[in-house]
Amino acid sequence: MRHIIRASALAAACCLSLTACSDSDDKSDPQPSPHIALRLGQSADTAGVGGRGTAQITPDAVVYVDKAGAETPEHGLFAVVRFEAGNRSKTPVTTTADKGGFRWETPEGKTVKAGNSRGAGRIAPVGFSEGFPEVSPKTYQADSVAFDITAAEKGGTLAYVDGNGIAFRWKIPSTNAGPTASALMSALK
Repeated sequence: MRHIIRASALAAACCLSLTACSDSDDKSDPQPSPHIALRLGQSADTAGVGGRGTAQITPDAVVYVDKAGAETPEHGLFAVVRFEAGNRSKTPVTTTADKGGFRWETPEGKTVKAGNSRGAGRIAPVGFSEGFPEVSPKTYQADSVAFDITAAEKGGTLAYVDGNGIAFRWKIPSTNAGPTASALMSALK
């Protein structure tokens, strides 16, 4: 009986948090940083730059390549993550994606910033870059972020630090994964 009451309370809290941010104009109402890393495909409500607005960030695919177009990694491998950013409000929200918001935390505890090499900074797969960091009202936009890593650093944790300085984390598989991984791989050739 106690488990049913807890589940009902949790469900009510989830509904309340979605309602609270669904029609906000420029107020941030992100969810607290999870203590446990989320899985690929799970969403987090995050604060926009300066704490203004709420952007729902959802990393949903990862691919590992040793070459992306004309770009070659300095450390041996590119980890490219596709993500979506959603904005359910009536005003634009600016994510921290181009301000160092995304980071790769290696299994050994090292932190790598997105675009950490010349090649990683130039990766923009066709169909996976939709003009970030601003997300238009009532839309979802897809983009990608690339990290130049070693083969031993595969299977890290993707971190996103929002406009309030709160870090959200996703455990990333050590193999290509996600519903758009094949399309992302093709776009990187």
